[in-house]
Amino acid sequence: MLQIKGDQAFDLASIRGQALQSFFELFGQLAEGAFVIGRDGKVIWANARYLAFIGLEPDRPVVGQHISTVVPATRMPEVVETGRSIPFDLVEVNGRWAVVSRFPIKNDAQEVIGGFCFVLFDELDPLRPMLARIQQLQSELERTRSKLNQLRRTKYEFSHFVGSSPQAAQVRRSARQVAATDSTVLLLGETGTGKEMVAQGIHAASRRARQNFIGVNVAAIPEELMEAEFFGSAPGAYTGAHPKGRTGKMMLADKGTLFLDEIGDMPMRIQVKLLRALQEREIEPIGSNTVIPLDLRVIAATSRDLRQLVETGQFRADLYYRLSVVPIQIPPLRERLEDLPELVDLLLAELCATLGMREKDIAPDALALLAKFGWPGNVRELRNVLERACVVSGDASELRAEHMLLNDGARPAAVPATAAPLRHDLHAAVNETEQKALLNALQETKGNKLLAARLLGISRSTLYNKLKQMALER
Repeated sequence: MLQIKGDQAFDLASIRGQALQSFFELFGQLAEGAFVIGRDGKVIWANARYLAFIGLEPDRPVVGQHISTVVPATRMPEVVETGRSIPFDLVEVNGRWAVVSRFPIKNDAQEVIGGFCFVLFDELDPLRPMLARIQQLQSELERTRSKLNQLRRTKYEFSHFVGSSPQAAQVRRSARQVAATDSTVLLLGETGTGKEMVAQGIHAASRRARQNFIGVNVAAIPEELMEAEFFGSAPGAYTGAHPKGRTGKMMLADKGTLFLDEIGDMPMRIQVKLLRALQEREIEPIGSNTVIPLDLRVIAATSRDLRQLVETGQFRADLYYRLSVVPIQIPPLRERLEDLPELVDLLLAELCATLGMREKDIAPDALALLAKFGWPGNVRELRNVLERACVVSGDASELRAEHMLLNDGARPAAVPATAAPLRHDLHAAVNETEQKALLNALQETKGNKLLAARLLGISRSTLYNKLKQMALER
């Protein structure tokens, strides 16, 4: 295109081309090194200064080679692929820091046909304070990422779901079987039964164990934030949205496992989007036209009766069938009371370590009291009761019945002070019963004290103490 100004005609396209050529040559002379690649990522041109900068001989043939074979960590393929410049980047090469600029090369149709890179300067003494700060920030970022990754790893395995009862064994068996697959799992059970522990165990035993485990309590998320929480949002997608956008929980769980706790509390409009995401294995963040493919495993859990919710129209039947591919029922504690001694031993060891106390045992009368309780809050409630008992027992090495606060803090009923003869008779009866139980256990286990303690549901140290008190130690 020509433009006339006075007596002169200007060919703007020609002038622009000459200006770009002059700029390119000048930049190449000023820079510490430069190279150009084509659309296919292969080197078209590289000057000797660049080859020297990266530690190659000046006469080494690099033209025609893919840039990743010449500079393994280069970001030039990213520039060519996206068409976006990286005008300022700090790069360390062979122990030297340099400022590097990368730009795409486009044709008249604005199609990317290649890219060029300049090493602007490698004498960075004036920039060393800034470089030191950048390195410090990078180290802090890596530490934060490492801690975040640890938080997204599972804490529990199948071995943490303790119990020798048939019910506990069946849960572990079903969980191990499904862990070998990618099938969707629905964990059913009352609150406090250990559903998340089982979910983490499934993840830890699966092929996705090294990837993220993202747990979400559906009941804890406000309905107006739930869509963004699960599916993410584009920058400025709605009033109050984060200017940089939000990564949803489903994207965070990509390649890993998404655990949806209390799925029965999910609103109907979110159920529709979740169903589509599970069916199509893709999501579309709020305010975005980009569809993002996903590869994740979903484990859902609920303490509610989903079948009843389906019948009353509060839960979608198609989503229910999508989630309940492999349902696993987690039994309440009252249905596996034979596991109580093992659970108590495990929880006491954990609690004493957490509270900084020396290890405590539990007396038979306390264990018998716990076995008579209904446990509406299941293992979670048992843990709370034992923690209170550890605190109120002070320096005592053994938890007794009077230390147990059950039924909303009520202590076991105390014997009236006027009933001294009854207390004496009761004490004698308890001693006689304990003695018979100890003798029977030792006889059944042929004197093996460890097995006898397990049979009685007490620790070995408690057994020794009881034997000494009753003068039965041999």
